[in-house]
Amino acid sequence: MNAWPDPLDALIAAPDTHSLLFENDNVRVITTRIAPGETSALHTHCWPQVMIVDSFSDFIRRDDSGDVMADSRGGPLPQPGAAVWLEALAPHTLENVGDVDIRVIGVEVKKTG
Repeated sequence: MNAWPDPLDALIAAPDTHSLLFENDNVRVITTRIAPGETSALHTHCWPQVMIVDSFSDFIRRDDSGDVMADSRGGPLPQPGAAVWLEALAPHTLENVGDVDIRVIGVEVKKTG
């Protein structure tokens, strides 16, 4: 069961930056691309995921009120080939404030056990 309304799902709310690669009853695999200077539409990720980095850049994640949830500037960024665990994400936007594309593949875990 999703914690947030279906219209906020990344594939529905932010199709310009998120696309489906694969889905079954257990997992959903999404590719994300956000160009420098671009901001994704407000969306959610309802399941935890393993994020595999193709390329990464500094970003600012804001909640549905516009408040900053995370700002990567000044911290280390994951390198290409890195795998990162992320819990489900509440409604947010992601602004690429760096100078290269953010390109990741997210393997969302729909079922556990």
